[in-house]
Amino acid sequence: MQLYSTKNKKNLVTLKEAVMKGLPDDNGLFMPKNILPLPDFFFKDLPKMSFVEIAQAVVTHLIGDDIPPTALNQLVEEAFNFPVPLIQIDDKMAVLELFHGPSLAFKDFGARFMARLMGFFNQVEKERLIILVATSGDTGGAVASGFYKTPGIEVVILYPSGKVSPLQEKQLTTLGHNITALEIDGTFDDCQAIVKTAFLDKALNQKLRLSSANSINIARLIPQSLYYFEAYKQLQIANNNLPVVFSVPSGNFGNLTAGILAKQMGLPIEHMIAATNINDIVPLYLKTGRFEPKISIRTISNAMDVGNPSNFARLKDFYQKEQCHTCDMMGQDIKGYAFNDDKTKEAVKFIYDRFQYIMDPHGAVGYLALKEYQQVYPETMGVILETAHPSKFIEDVENILGNKITVPERLARLADEPKSAISMSTNYKDFKEWICNHNF
Repeated sequence: MQLYSTKNKKNLVTLKEAVMKGLPDDNGLFMPKNILPLPDFFFKDLPKMSFVEIAQAVVTHLIGDDIPPTALNQLVEEAFNFPVPLIQIDDKMAVLELFHGPSLAFKDFGARFMARLMGFFNQVEKERLIILVATSGDTGGAVASGFYKTPGIEVVILYPSGKVSPLQEKQLTTLGHNITALEIDGTFDDCQAIVKTAFLDKALNQKLRLSSANSINIARLIPQSLYYFEAYKQLQIANNNLPVVFSVPSGNFGNLTAGILAKQMGLPIEHMIAATNINDIVPLYLKTGRFEPKISIRTISNAMDVGNPSNFARLKDFYQKEQCHTCDMMGQDIKGYAFNDDKTKEAVKFIYDRFQYIMDPHGAVGYLALKEYQQVYPETMGVILETAHPSKFIEDVENILGNKITVPERLARLADEPKSAISMSTNYKDFKEWICNHNF
């Protein structure tokens, strides 16, 4: 597999280089050079395939022989050892539950795959690899769980102080061992800026081996494309014949970008819906053609509180064609909708009252966007990606519903665990001094 930077398509790298490096030197994002449609027989066999078999087939199709088949099969079996149920809530709407992994969030798919892929590539290295990751909520917990005690790899997680839920914070501050949490006195965008600056710091990279576990790393994007195939498979089994649209709660836009990757590999997705909270940079772009990053605003759907989504560079790359307006091209595949907290709370309550289904605030934004889309395109089957278990946002969800919800044991036991985090400013110099002097 060969990959290029979104800022320079001429300099090609291998999958190992792209995964272990995280970001190109020019601050672009790595993209596959070739994205070919899957063969017809794959889609014919899809209803009979398990999720692990789908993953093996799609990943092999993308990366070729970069990993021996036996090693890849073991990697996939270990990474995806939990269910991906599709719950139909009415005749034109279903929920794909992506929270059945260890950290109760969709990012388990990317983090667990990536940890094992990096572990495979890192076997021959003598120097420790340091993973830097910025999180607005769920990424940190998934990465911490996925990389926990991985030999030869240290993980440093940067998160915005007071802007993740209490249980989310416990997921990334209680493990210890090779996991270190930095509590940044700022926003997610500040955390992300520190991480990006670190990768562009030549002196730092000469001193330390650094890589990324955010969705900017191609090893996160590839596995996130897989559950779109799984959802489509389950709809086929249920004899659904309507065009399929996916409503994707979106923050840094890795999840939606992964859906476009699946579409480019031939999955018959009618449309993608970019569902955001009031941090509506991409929906505004789709309406105006202007991409205008801004300081993120805090909401109850905190994992989507992103004012400058990194994966927008990949979305643009998918749709940049000669003599064609990128926004118009993107708009043929993606519709964007944004909703405030009041609408989100109303949706959580309505979904529970109407369908007896408890949905987290992020999924509720996805529900609102799908409803708006289906008012114009009613003859579609909509799939909402439910990206996290509602108990991860227990204070808000219980306040909205007016009653208690059940917290899975693996999350509940963290409540009394002592938090271990290092407080830090948004100043990059403070971060650099700390990481250069920290005893990994």
